[in-house]
Amino acid sequence: MQIPLQITFRNLPRSEALEARIRAKAAKLDEFDPRIMSCHVVVEELDRHRQQGKQFTVRLDIRVPGHEVVIDRDHHEDIHVALRDAFNAAGRRLEEVVRTRRRDVKAHDVPQHGKVVRLFSDEGYGFIEAADGREFYFSRDNVVEPSFDRLETGTAVQFVEDVASEGRQHATRVSAGKHHPLGD
Repeated sequence: MQIPLQITFRNLPRSEALEARIRAKAAKLDEFDPRIMSCHVVVEELDRHRQQGKQFTVRLDIRVPGHEVVIDRDHHEDIHVALRDAFNAAGRRLEEVVRTRRRDVKAHDVPQHGKVVRLFSDEGYGFIEAADGREFYFSRDNVVEPSFDRLETGTAVQFVEDVASEGRQHATRVSAGKHHPLGD
């Protein structure tokens, strides 16, 4: 960071332990974007007269070249949870900024279409034949919608191709009924 970290406590006493935790979390933000120019952290205890007990809010104002990342987390009863949530959100936002700067586009898996050709219901697995004739193994855990128990041989499905560690092809995120069925 070009400008030293600023930490502000509002409506609560300064704590060296809490300040050390904030400094450690702020230092980790450099892993997301080493070009951070400044970071201001405000930790505030909200209205002390509530019957629910203490409520804390954390605000982060982070500046990187060309962007300002502001995180303002809603209140939480545990100050450590509020800090964790705020810094996790800041890390995600900084990753987005870096991707935007690099013009990276997040790659999404392209679903394929096929049909269930063999189903072993008792064992909890089956095989899908893709339009190009290749077969893909899938298990009960890979089925998103409808449930595995509702699938039948011949059911048109949509799936994402994956390669197992042994080199076998298998399907993940298998779903039926939300796509164009295969024409025979």
